[in-house]
Amino acid sequence: MAEAGFWTAVERHLVRYGGAFTPRIIERAEGSYVYDSEGNAILDFTSGQMSAVLGHAHPEIVAAVTEAVTTLDHLYSGMLSRPVVEFAERLAGTLPPSLSKVCLLTTGAESNEFAIKMAKLYTGGHEIISFDRSWHGMTSAAANATYSAGRRGYGPAAPGNLALPTPYAYRSPFRRADGSYDWETELDFGFQLIDRQSSGNLAAVIVEPILSSGGIIEPPPGYFAALKRRCEERGMLLILDEAQTGLGRTGTMYAFQRDGVVPDILTLSKTLGAGLPVAAVVTSEEIEEVCHSRGFLFYTTHVSDPLAARVGLTVLKVVERDGLVERAATLGARLREHLLELQRRHEVIGDVRGRGLLQGIELVTDRETKRPAEKLGQAVTAECLRRGLHMNIVQLPGMGGIFRIAPPLTLSDEELDRGMEILDAALTAAAKEG
Repeated sequence: MAEAGFWTAVERHLVRYGGAFTPRIIERAEGSYVYDSEGNAILDFTSGQMSAVLGHAHPEIVAAVTEAVTTLDHLYSGMLSRPVVEFAERLAGTLPPSLSKVCLLTTGAESNEFAIKMAKLYTGGHEIISFDRSWHGMTSAAANATYSAGRRGYGPAAPGNLALPTPYAYRSPFRRADGSYDWETELDFGFQLIDRQSSGNLAAVIVEPILSSGGIIEPPPGYFAALKRRCEERGMLLILDEAQTGLGRTGTMYAFQRDGVVPDILTLSKTLGAGLPVAAVVTSEEIEEVCHSRGFLFYTTHVSDPLAARVGLTVLKVVERDGLVERAATLGARLREHLLELQRRHEVIGDVRGRGLLQGIELVTDRETKRPAEKLGQAVTAECLRRGLHMNIVQLPGMGGIFRIAPPLTLSDEELDRGMEILDAALTAAAKEG
């Protein structure tokens, strides 16, 4: 199909499900690059949809998929296969002892649906708390716990969803006398509001350890321990959504390890499949037993599929064998140095945040007022792409100046440096144009 015909077919036949499509036809991908129809190599600093931690077309993933498709890829949902049990055992082996029960699914939204449903059944409550810049998926319960976008025009949200202020240090109005961020008071304020709104049926808090779509916002050390205490005081469960932070991306196997806080339920997706649809929910033996005794039901077409299990097993094996957790920590430190240097030279970079290979920069028109530079962000995105770098700007309302940087964990030092060179040039060029 000729390029003109391709875009004509797009206009005629594709439903637009979010922002504008990237103006390139992508033909193939390998390693840290995707290649367009003109043969241009584009460094992929989003790992696909923030997922491909092993890069594209990793040979062991290709082999695992090939073997599964030719031998055993899908079963009746009540049947079990060896890969599923082996996957559950290996995944549990990477986690604290209390997280021992695993369910294998396919998408992040599905895993969050599972976790929320389980929390409601276990606690007997129905009220779910999430950050006011959250993104947990586009299906029912996950969408109702998502506040960053997509809430208008679809009728009433499910009752019992409550918002907690996002611990956004760069912009929070909660400040101590010296101007430093007062997250403790902000958290207390948030729970005062929740306690007033609650009908006495609190079930769970669901949050990301680092908010990604919300703007690469990392709660400060101590925050999650304080949050867990408030959950325990109210008989609630803590669900951590590690769709984007799990499997080494932040420089630890799981982001929650930095804080020494173990969730009651952990959800994984994106990184677990390294770009393929694999997800999991992990919880304790006690929570699983109670829910099972009460008739817990989550019977889906692809639950416990052997294909997903083989992919997940392969990702876990490669991440551990190749030291990619440590690699992410090392590359993350190198990335942070690059970003801070760019901030010193480009006045439009107001903030640098995140850790490991999930970091971001926030562009502003003025560092004093912190006014978001949405148009500049769009221009920098276009300049990066023109020079061979795919960068993701948060396209949600009011957050157009925030870039998410999440390259594969297999990225080379040279590829990282090259990406930063392109970003530097794009910032300079876009500022001149503006």
